[in-house]
Amino acid sequence: MSEARARLLGTASGLFYSEGLRAVGIDRIIAAAGVTRATLYRHFPGKDDLVVAYLTQADEAIRAQVAVARSENSSAVDVVRAVGQALADSIRGPGFRGCAFLNAVAEYPDPDHPVHKTVLAHRKWFAATITEILADIDATDPEPAARHFVMLRDGAMAAGCLTDPDPICETFLLGIEGLLAAFPRARQEPDE
Repeated sequence: MSEARARLLGTASGLFYSEGLRAVGIDRIIAAAGVTRATLYRHFPGKDDLVVAYLTQADEAIRAQVAVARSENSSAVDVVRAVGQALADSIRGPGFRGCAFLNAVAEYPDPDHPVHKTVLAHRKWFAATITEILADIDATDPEPAARHFVMLRDGAMAAGCLTDPDPICETFLLGIEGLLAAFPRARQEPDE
């Protein structure tokens, strides 16, 4: 990635996340990034392309978090907990303004729009990944539990920017523990 493209994407990402996708115009991004209009359009043919790049970068960061959770934990139960803890940590982080994907889909409701499709692709991957991890705990029927996890996550991400995030995160993590308790293998002691 060229230095100009990285600067544009970094600038746009910060503005998009903090102020909203439609609220931030191209002129503002150009000025804040310190580039010319020609430079922006050389790297991103239009604003929608820049928004998709921003969401793609957010998707890659979440995929990396899940990969770290998988590499650092030997049991699927601990992976689920680690993913939940990473989400809770992000909610407690400075400047948290909710889920970038939920925020984006609220601004781009047309299912045929590239931004909407990017959001759906991320959510499909996330749900499939949680389903896969839960299947490692108990392959009987992990899909409903994965949908439950995603809904818990969505609720925590939406509520986490409205008020004190600590009780939101506590409730979210307790919800994950309740979800794990539904799996008989997750309730077994580690040495059994």
